[in-house]
Amino acid sequence: MAKILIAYYSRKGQNYVNGSIKNLAKGNTEIVAEFIQKAVGGELFEIDTVKNYPVDYTECTNVAKEEIRQKARPELKKYLPSIDEYDTIFLGSPCWWGQPVMAVFTFLEKYNFAGKKIIPFMTHEGSGLGSTMGQIKKACPNSTVANGLAIRGANAQNSEAEVSAWAKENI
Repeated sequence: MAKILIAYYSRKGQNYVNGSIKNLAKGNTEIVAEFIQKAVGGELFEIDTVKNYPVDYTECTNVAKEEIRQKARPELKKYLPSIDEYDTIFLGSPCWWGQPVMAVFTFLEKYNFAGKKIIPFMTHEGSGLGSTMGQIKKACPNSTVANGLAIRGANAQNSEAEVSAWAKENI
């Protein structure tokens, strides 16, 4: 049986939800990650940056846009000692400006994903997976990248059945 890792970045606090800003106690991507774990098992690993993003949602999006422009690789608070023991990695992020948070690329560039199966999932408010699939394939050319899942952030709390079915069919 495959050993599963569920690595994700998630934004708590101010988020854009159905056209307005709402404060979320738990980020949408974290909710989806927990649904994946409940469906197929695995270990959760939260990708988190040393430097926090601004609390204000609009300021956060401006910082994210600048990170993309600079191809930034924000430092992470913690790293796994290795990913060698994992065969399958679910990789989650909010979709910011049509792609994963730049910290996800810091994570991807830290480890050797050769021979691993990567299964992307994104939360969004309209952009779906954006360019995620192509970017992950480019960052991890020697891995298998399975069909990704995009969950509208506003629907994250009610997405368990969809997430569970998708996770089980991609294992």
